[in-house]
Amino acid sequence: MIEVDTTGEAAGFAGIQAVDIEAVVAAVLDTQGIDHADDEVSLAVRLVDRDESAALNAAWRDKPHATNVLSFPADVALPGFRALGDLVICMPVVADEAATQGKSLAAHFTHMIVHGSFHLLGHDHIDDDEAKIMEAAERRVMAGLGHRDPYALPNEA
Repeated sequence: MIEVDTTGEAAGFAGIQAVDIEAVVAAVLDTQGIDHADDEVSLAVRLVDRDESAALNAAWRDKPHATNVLSFPADVALPGFRALGDLVICMPVVADEAATQGKSLAAHFTHMIVHGSFHLLGHDHIDDDEAKIMEAAERRVMAGLGHRDPYALPNEA
């Protein structure tokens, strides 16, 4: 069972309410062979504005600007329970990126959940080899959820 606790303000961001975050996280977990049918899996998602995103990005990554998603893995291991951690999603940045990239807000928000979830599971994109692996996994999950390649340019869709 997957439990997602979402906090923050989604008003003004039409379309994201239709995103089934639990199903998105389940798709990511399935690609990694992580049981979520018998074990309890938890994830916290916080929707923030640019100021809060910039403050967190500066404090944790030494980058003083807002970013689309930040991932904070949990350090909890109990039998039958897995806390993935926290995702902090800056909705104004995600909305701007979706518009610039010619994507629906729901599709880009879904991608941020996928991308952040892979980070929570230990994946990264610091070097090219890691990026290729992570992006390929993201593409598979997004395709399985009925979305186009999140890394394709608008004219490649």
